[in-house]
Amino acid sequence: MSGDGYGMHDRDFLIPPMPPAPPPAPPPAPADGARAVAVAVLNLGGLGLGYAFVRRRGLMLLCWIATAALLLVALPADPDGVPVFALVVYVVFLAAVAAHGARVGLRARPVWPGRAPLALVVGLALLAVPAGGVVLYDDARDEAVQQMLLDRLERADRLVARSGEQAFGVGKDGYSEALDLYENLSADHPGSRAAERVPARMKTFYSTVGATYAQGDHCGAVQPLTYLRTVPKNMPSTDLGELADWPDERLATSLYECGAKGLTAGGSAWTSNFDDLLTTFPKSEQAAKVEPAVGAAVTRAAKDIQGDDPCTAVDRLRSLGSQIDDLPGEEAGIEDGLTKNVRQANANADSGTYLCGVDQYQDGEFEAARTTMNEFVKANKNNKNRARAQKIAIAAEIAQTVPAAGKRLPTTRTGGSISVTVQNDSPDDITVLYTGPVTGSFTLKACGSCTTYSLSDTLSPSFEPCSSGRNYPERTISLPPGTTYFLHKPNGASSSSPASDTAKLQSGYIYTECAYATQTLGTGL
Repeated sequence: MSGDGYGMHDRDFLIPPMPPAPPPAPPPAPADGARAVAVAVLNLGGLGLGYAFVRRRGLMLLCWIATAALLLVALPADPDGVPVFALVVYVVFLAAVAAHGARVGLRARPVWPGRAPLALVVGLALLAVPAGGVVLYDDARDEAVQQMLLDRLERADRLVARSGEQAFGVGKDGYSEALDLYENLSADHPGSRAAERVPARMKTFYSTVGATYAQGDHCGAVQPLTYLRTVPKNMPSTDLGELADWPDERLATSLYECGAKGLTAGGSAWTSNFDDLLTTFPKSEQAAKVEPAVGAAVTRAAKDIQGDDPCTAVDRLRSLGSQIDDLPGEEAGIEDGLTKNVRQANANADSGTYLCGVDQYQDGEFEAARTTMNEFVKANKNNKNRARAQKIAIAAEIAQTVPAAGKRLPTTRTGGSISVTVQNDSPDDITVLYTGPVTGSFTLKACGSCTTYSLSDTLSPSFEPCSSGRNYPERTISLPPGTTYFLHKPNGASSSSPASDTAKLQSGYIYTECAYATQTLGTGL
């Protein structure tokens, strides 16, 4: 064809041939129960070898991943073992792949046709691998437990060592915590390597707690040794052997030595040591030493009465008597000896009270001297110093008002050459005390017709008591020359106050002393 315009040209087209059809899939293998069982057993090994046997590589990889995950959870071996949840999940997984493998293997063609029985034998043999792994894991877990227990043992050892560097009161909690760890090892893990080492550790424990005794600090050793005696009760599962009695002798010695030291030093702390000794170890050699020790203390205190501070010695003796009396000596067989010491202490204290009063008087402690001497007079009816003690008590009472009266210690001297008459121009019964070369006292009845003088009466130039011609109650005494101090004090519930007078007596004169009542009890000579 020609001409203008578009034209067409005939061409031949080749059509590519169709690809050949794929060969038909091989027909399923005939059902084979042995093969199904072999695949299931191979899968139970956890590596998916059953899937490999029937050409299921993806499922085999899945088994590898699951087993690897379990190993990551289980290793390294832990004392607590594999978490239960992980084990349950893995067992369920193995059961599932075994069941699935059996279903797949029933008709799947194996890699090695006709070898199902051999695969089954191999699968059964390979089951020994996870079984052996379980055994090895249990061994590893047991070792982990042993190491954990050894770590606990080491922790307890560290607690003991650290507490041993501290005062017992501070380290006690650490010791108790260590004991709990040791006892736990013995009670809950008796066959462990750590438990087997506990007895040796307990020897170290005892020597550490009782170190103060080994250092010679008996007072400091009492508390820790007492604590050690409680250990057997707190560790019933631990065989302590000779350690159970280890503290007894040491504690008895510490109680005695600490008590004896305190007894020598004074105070009262020693009584608790001796009390504990006599109660806890009454038949011990140390308990037998208590009676001689307190007897020696009484003797020392009695000697101190003759020293510079007799009052302190008297107080010491009275304290000793009371403290010794409280000691439980009956079970120890020293009750009679202790009673004798109590009597000796009290007797020495009673006799020493006189010297105490003298010392107080000479030191100007007149109120204390008066009290002490009055106590002595009351407690010692037959003592040779009783009469002079009465004189000193009188002088001390006067010296409380007139200190000059206490410059010299009174004697038991009586009488004199100078006559002194004392009259009572007051409405009160009075006691007249006097001291000087002679010391004494007497009482005068009240003047029934007398009254209390007003202050203005006493200020009058013509005031002169005991001069109205009344029959005044009176008493005449004989005194030697010298200065005599008088004190007139009302008896009973009178509101009048004591009054004093100082008289310088000379031979050849007769003296009259008059007591009268004003706002204070007056006196005149």
